[in-house]
Formats: sequence, structure tokens, C-alpha cells
Amino acid sequence: MRKINCIGILTSGGDAPGMNAAIRAVTRAAIADGFKVMGIYKGYEGLVNNEIKEFSTENVSNIIQRGGTILKTARSKEFMTEEGRKKAYDNMIKNGIDALVVIGGNGSLTGARIFAEEYDVPCIGLPGTIDNDLNGTDSTIGYDTTLNTIMECVDKIRDTATSHERIFFVEVMGRDAGFLAQNSAIAAGAEAAIIPEDSTGADQLESFIGRGIRKSKSSSIVLVSESPSCGAMYYAERVKKEYPEYDVRVSILGHLQRGGSPSAGDRILASRLGVGAIRAIQEGQRNVMIGIKNDEVVYVPFSNAIKSDKPVKKELIDALAVLSI
Repeated sequence: MRKINCIGILTSGGDAPGMNAAIRAVTRAAIADGFKVMGIYKGYEGLVNNEIKEFSTENVSNIIQRGGTILKTARSKEFMTEEGRKKAYDNMIKNGIDALVVIGGNGSLTGARIFAEEYDVPCIGLPGTIDNDLNGTDSTIGYDTTLNTIMECVDKIRDTATSHERIFFVEVMGRDAGFLAQNSAIAAGAEAAIIPEDSTGADQLESFIGRGIRKSKSSSIVLVSESPSCGAMYYAERVKKEYPEYDVRVSILGHLQRGGSPSAGDRILASRLGVGAIRAIQEGQRNVMIGIKNDEVVYVPFSNAIKSDKPVKKELIDALAVLSI
């Protein structure tokens, strides 16, 4: 195995609060262990286009509290092609990079796995996604901050919902994963969460109406996971048609969920995982994601991390149902 002297680091896909804390941790842990560090700008696109710069500890000073990513991020169509990955590999060699640390979500780690297989490049992944949809880790970088952002927004929306006796459908990010909707609903005292993982087979809207507002409530908050076909607007339109007696409003939180200074939890998680990435490289690990399980840093093979079947615990679904009566 080739000796590793230089580590490249990039952020890819959607930004997440805590990515800067992870960049800082990887950079400083690597330098402390005698590695050279190269920052790769704009994700895989920057690797393809040779947007690469050597990093020192000064490059990552005073960034732990900042949201977003100082390395910028982009989705790279070119990296999805064999020709693009060849250009990326050639730029790695040109810059003397021996291993990659990739901070991102499902798509980013999938790209790292393919790249590692094609060019025998040691790749280490850090789970940087607000969706919390990667397997093998209890939490992903950015998830805790985003939960708190959603909770604060819902607290404010509830003031209006109560004053006007309305049903508010609040759409949050997550695509195929309902972790944000489910847990922020519990944290904010919402009446229901409509999520893709609810496999009871029941109509989730009908269950909510029957369980809550019909009985005693003059206002309600429902968290909805975003979806092209049945997001918050879909359910609001259904209520207008099926239950016209209720006043309905929709709030789509959108990209404000991604922003903001990372929480203490995300800063600590990102720092631990960043240090863990360098330890993994020192130990000769390859093609693994660094995760956290039961408060212990763990190594998760990419093939396991990117499975799309991380379940929302039924206990959480049941708890919300009980607490919303």
C-alpha cells in the first residue's frame, strides 16, 4: 500500500451546519499527525477542475461557529462520467494527494465509493447531511442544528395558528427520509407528522383529523416531509376539499433550514468525526464512513452507509400519536 503523505478534503452535495467544524477538525488532526492537507473547492467539481489549495491551521481558524462550508459545494455532473473521474484522479496525482476525506450525504459517499473502486484511492467519508438518512450512524453533521431551526420556526407559527384557529401544514426537508419531520414534530409539540416511513397503510391525513382536531382542538400544526407529489400543498388542498370547515395555511421552510451557526452538538460531532477520519487513515482504513454509534466513533463501509432503508423508529411515531391527543 502506498504511503499516505497528503490528504485532500472536500465538501459535496447540500451544505449542512457543522461542515466547517469538520473541515477544521480534519485539517488540524491531519497536520498534527504530520500530513500535508489540500483543500478542494466546490466538491467533486473542484477536483475535476483543479480548484485545489494547500491548507494550514490558519486556513481553518475561526470557522467552527460558521454555517455553510468555506470550501464551497456543488453537484458535479462531470464527476458522474468516467471521463470526469479520470480528470479528477489526474488532478489528485498532480497535487500529490494520496487520500480523500469527503464530507457529504448519500450521493457524495456514493461518488467516493465509485471513485475508490476505479482508482484504488483511499477515501474516508464524513456524514454531512441535514436529513440524517445515512446508515451506521446515530446522527449526521447538521441534523441537530436543523432540528432546532425547525422547532424555533414552528414555535413562531403556532402563535399565529392559535390566534386564528387554523391548521398549519409545515413542510420540511428530508425527501425520502422523515427524521426531521418526525423529531421536530415531537420537539415542537405538533399534532402530527406526515412522513414517507409511516408504513401503517392508513391515510395519514385522515388519521390526524380523526385523532386530533375533530375532538377538541381549534388549531393544529402538522409537519410534512417534502415530496414532489404529496408535500404540504397536497395535504392542504385535500383538507380544503374534504374538510372545508377548517381554515388551512401552508408554510414551506425551504433553505432556511440549512443555514445558521451549528449547535454545540453538531460542532462536537463534526470535531470527533473529523479526528476519527485521520485516525482511520493512520490505521489503514479505506472506503469507510466515520459514524457515531452509542457515543462511540465507528467505521461503516460505504456500501452499508448508503443503503436507503434507515428506519424511523416506530416508538417515535407512537410517542407523537400519544402526545398529540
